[in-house]
Amino acid sequence: MTQRKKPPFRGDMVGSLLRSAPVKEARAKVAAGEMAQAELAKIEDEEIRKLVRKQEEIGLQAVTDGEYRRAFWHFDFLDGLTGVTTYETDAGIQFKGVATKGHGIRVTGKLDFPADHPHLAHFKFLASVTSRVPKMTIPSPSMLHYRGGRKAIDPSAYLKMEDYYDDLGKAYGKAIKAFYDAGCRYLQLDDTSLSYFCDPEQRKMLAERGDDPDKLIFVYRDVLNAALKAKPADMQITTHTCRGNFKSTFIASGGYEPVADLVFNQIDVDGYFMEWDDDRSGGFEPLRFLPKGDKQVVLGLVTSKFGTVESKDNLKRRIEEAAKFAPLEQLCLSPQCGFASTEEGNVLAEDEQWAKLSRILEVAKEVWG
Repeated sequence: MTQRKKPPFRGDMVGSLLRSAPVKEARAKVAAGEMAQAELAKIEDEEIRKLVRKQEEIGLQAVTDGEYRRAFWHFDFLDGLTGVTTYETDAGIQFKGVATKGHGIRVTGKLDFPADHPHLAHFKFLASVTSRVPKMTIPSPSMLHYRGGRKAIDPSAYLKMEDYYDDLGKAYGKAIKAFYDAGCRYLQLDDTSLSYFCDPEQRKMLAERGDDPDKLIFVYRDVLNAALKAKPADMQITTHTCRGNFKSTFIASGGYEPVADLVFNQIDVDGYFMEWDDDRSGGFEPLRFLPKGDKQVVLGLVTSKFGTVESKDNLKRRIEEAAKFAPLEQLCLSPQCGFASTEEGNVLAEDEQWAKLSRILEVAKEVWG
């Protein structure tokens, strides 16, 4: 067993990291009208440099900017697409016992990926400050539709949903090409819908708003695969799915059995970051659908929601359990999600975050060599 030379790596991370105090303070000042956006950008630059150095020091082969420039893991990217309009809502996304800030998106025009999308500049900055593999994370195309459905799409922009999905796939194909041209060789498409389709309550929500969940997952598959046709051979693209992650709370529950065959065999990505940090994720049995080859499943066994660091013995035991259903050489290890899917972050300290990432790398070295 050996360490991997291309992503995803044996010891890896999902993407977002707890925002540092200077970033939080600066963003609060901008929101209050006490600081200019340009000054915030300078502070973010410096804090991202520090963040990258820390990731390099603990031994990560791939590093991110921690999503330091974002308020949400998905809305910031989607807001930047041509044809998407953002607006403030009375209520945010409801998690178990808590809700996010009110924010919504509508499709009001023809979808496209603009050449000046701000996340391209964000990636270029990250690449300029690290000698490791710079990893970029963006929401999957499914997330533009999942949040609002048909009601969030102006009929004057798209009368036929087939045209909407066609343009969505093309826009994401352009995004993949643009990130590649910017130097990105490790791109992650975050897609909570893959897990949400396993939850009866989420399926009920989709049905009540007029979507058939049994058909919608195949629509999402086709849009994603249409976009992935733009992937060059030397670019690694993974997807990440979880059951919600906001202030250490969640939205969905349910094992992967209903979607595993489709996810592993009908979505053309190189790897899957998957949540398995508690009982809500079910067992490892769905790994039996993973096809033999180089596709990797990154086991999200370390929770990003709470500070207690998992024991090495327990992590090794769970990796052994997973290896009963998929070859060990096709498995990797990571947190189950980011540490700060929104700028508020989860309920743990920065030193606990780093201890967890260090533990992942320690166990990965001992398991895979």
